[in-house]
Amino acid sequence: MSVRGDANGKRRRRVMPAERREMISEMVRKSGSVTVAALEETFGISPMTARRDLAILEDEGRVKRIHGGAVLPGFARREDSFQRRLEEEREAKERLARAALGMLGSGETLFVDSSTTAYYAARLILREGLDATILTNSLPVMSLFTTDEAPKVSLIGVGGTLRKLTLSFVGPRATEDVEAHFADRAFVSVKGVTPDGYLTDPDPLEAEVKRAMILHSEEPILLVDGGKFSQRGLNRIAHISEVSTVLAADAPEQRLKEIAAGGTRVRRV
Repeated sequence: MSVRGDANGKRRRRVMPAERREMISEMVRKSGSVTVAALEETFGISPMTARRDLAILEDEGRVKRIHGGAVLPGFARREDSFQRRLEEEREAKERLARAALGMLGSGETLFVDSSTTAYYAARLILREGLDATILTNSLPVMSLFTTDEAPKVSLIGVGGTLRKLTLSFVGPRATEDVEAHFADRAFVSVKGVTPDGYLTDPDPLEAEVKRAMILHSEEPILLVDGGKFSQRGLNRIAHISEVSTVLAADAPEQRLKEIAAGGTRVRRV
């Protein structure tokens, strides 16, 4: 079979269009998304060819095209990337982070999940230089320790399989790492809270890690903004009665009253 060189002079095996589309479909299945630029570099094809391949795969129901690339079908509706979620409800997340920080004492050990809301809390802990140990499966939280000088804050990273969409480590290894520790508190957030009080996440492996953090912390704390009460994920994490405190920003008053009536402490921020 013929070959040709790429921009770096390396020889790349030429693949037939059908084979290439199978490979693209597998790339999306494994990572959750792919960009046109990545396809150009990987296969040495033009942007037009890459978009044509994605259009065919979309017609076959194997991907959903988005600007600049494609994602798995349903991902655009069900779960957004960490980077995109990081900019949503920024002011509410900052208030939640400040309230979470106010609950901590010196020398505590904390689980921090892979949510962007918990990321805000972890970032504030490092900026304030609180004496604490953070255990997390969030790659962005781990990355904070490479740039922030906070000698009193220690990090224990949870291993496992990296989900590129959420920049988090999941799977049996991640769950086992969490279950091997006990924390004073856990900071967790969710995709949504159902009307009957179940915490949910789009991904089953993420749900398992969050569930383990709740079960292995003395005081699990749920950080939620009002939007969490109007959506839900596919997978159950736990019932809201299993968390000790709900920190809520701009949440429906009636829902908060129902939660408090069930025995869970509620704090509005």
